Amino acid sequence: MKNLFVFNIFVFIFIILFISLGTWQLVRLDWKKDLIREINEGLDAKPILYSYGKVKDYQRVILEGNFEYSNQIYLYSLNDKSEPGFDVLTPFVLKDGNYILINRGWIKKDLKNKDSINQFQDSQVTGIVREKFRKNIFKPKNELNNNIWFTINFEEIETYTGKKFNKFVVFLDSNGADLVPSPRYITSDLPNNHLKYALTWYAIAISILLYFL
Repeated sequence: MKNLFVFNIFVFIFIILFISLGTWQLVRLDWKKDLIREINEGLDAKPILYSYGKVKDYQRVILEGNFEYSNQIYLYSLNDKSEPGFDVLTPFVLKDGNYILINRGWIKKDLKNKDSINQFQDSQVTGIVREKFRKNIFKPKNELNNNIWFTINFEEIETYTGKKFNKFVVFLDSNGADLVPSPRYITSDLPNNHLKYALTWYAIAISILLYFL
């Protein structure tokens, strides 16, 4: 009897676990739908003149000022073809003297520190605001001495550049131009398999229950 009782408890724990996992995936599904809607609203909207108090994630903005190439940083990343290289993040000084960090796009490794990537002369640029960045504990530490970065850490960036930044990054819009660095393409086409995962967990829970009965 004791072994049967332990077995019953064991089975019900797993049933509850798989139901909980399925429910969590439904929560994630709602979150992903809200995120996709937020991205689409930002991408479809007309760009507004940048104002720190009004910007939000995925807002399209117009910035007026100048790039400071001497303080730009190189963020290790892969391009769309999974080739290793760097995203070039360049400080942009606004007309009011404030600084904002602009992701100008991706370059090959051998273009790091080359003058040829710093030929963007426009004093007015358009980009998309990104405020939220996920930290990855498995990434290496930033190599400030070599100007090689693996994560966006604003405290370290401010130490490295000596500049104060608003805590987000603007991704440069290419406007169809063939630029180097190659601007990142922001899209709402995100993986969204949460419903499939939820149904899988629920199916496992039901299967265990039916087998148990």
